[in-house]
Amino acid sequence: MRHTAELDSDRSFAAKLGDRGLFPHLAPLVYVNHAGISPPSRPVRLAMIALLDAYAAQGAAAFPAWFAQRVRLREKLGRLVGAAADDIALVQSTTRGLSDIALCYPWRPRDRVLLFEGEFPANVTPWQRAAALFDLEVVFLPLGGFADGSGAGLARLEDELRRGARLVAVSAVQFQTGLRMPLAAIGALCRAHGAELCVDGVQAVGATPVDVETAGIDYLACGGHKWLMGVEGTGFLYIRRERLPALRPAVAGWLSHEDGVSFLLRGPGHLRYDRPIRQRADFVEGGNLNAAGYAGLEAAVDLILQIGVERIHEHANRFLDPLEEALRERGWESLRAEDPALRGCALGVRPPGGASVVELHRELTHLGIACAIPDGVLRFSPHWPNALDEWEQVLLSTDEALARVRKG
Repeated sequence: MRHTAELDSDRSFAAKLGDRGLFPHLAPLVYVNHAGISPPSRPVRLAMIALLDAYAAQGAAAFPAWFAQRVRLREKLGRLVGAAADDIALVQSTTRGLSDIALCYPWRPRDRVLLFEGEFPANVTPWQRAAALFDLEVVFLPLGGFADGSGAGLARLEDELRRGARLVAVSAVQFQTGLRMPLAAIGALCRAHGAELCVDGVQAVGATPVDVETAGIDYLACGGHKWLMGVEGTGFLYIRRERLPALRPAVAGWLSHEDGVSFLLRGPGHLRYDRPIRQRADFVEGGNLNAAGYAGLEAAVDLILQIGVERIHEHANRFLDPLEEALRERGWESLRAEDPALRGCALGVRPPGGASVVELHRELTHLGIACAIPDGVLRFSPHWPNALDEWEQVLLSTDEALARVRKG
């Protein structure tokens, strides 16, 4: 007898741009906080329940089928970023993936790491810790000169690369403003000057196109709970295959070894402690994974692949374009790049007259608008389920929220 959840999870769900029908539990009137945490869709919830039901019914006998599911997931995540499945590891967060690289990288004393001011701490703390452990120099560069298309940001980066650097760490899309960094140009500069490129992809992958080959990315980490629309505690790490031999397996565990489970399956004589560490990205997985979370993540990725990331990116920006224009007309300051090629899927704005963004956020929440205020910036971040006309409700609610805040 099969459980209802298992039967439901076998259905083929259709994702449609602008249709939130797969989110029947979603309470806010308009949800524009996908850059924060995306709500899980019905397929995600059912996939997770199906896994739990399988383990509840079968115990350990359920493992092979769900192990195969994670093999499929690596392939699908690879498709999203232009990578092979063997170059993808499953990790529980962006932070974990970046920390794995920071700890395993073959550092030399006084190596320089180039970061950017304004980065989310997940792409700063791992490098600071590596600097403390391995005697590195961390250099922060300003983000100015990227959003305006002047080329000044790239010129400044090249100046620092000429001075010598082992690695550049940057977000594909900046979390406050939605600035889409010119990864291909940054990657080309890194290659020209003998540096490697590590990317925090959590504000891009799933909604803004990223291709590790085109951009020359050596490492990319991404959590699953934002634009991938999975749940917290999931994510992935990409490692360029040529970089694997130089990495030191500082985060290896029992499942990092070649043929590491044979002692559980083949009878006596296979328990060994000298098996080599796998020369694949998934050596960083080390031990057991968030099985239910990854079942849900595959369901979420399936919906994204159905629609296509290019279409999602276009859809989100069609939502944001009129909203940005209307807010500017009302005196709001937009932090969005003027060049469409430098835009992710988020709009960051500052209110007129110095109104409190904390109070504005509180009022917007009361009015049914789910958004965020990272670093004091009011941020709207739509995804594929948002209807294009929802921006009008966001604008009406923003007007009302501002009036309430001014009235006190």
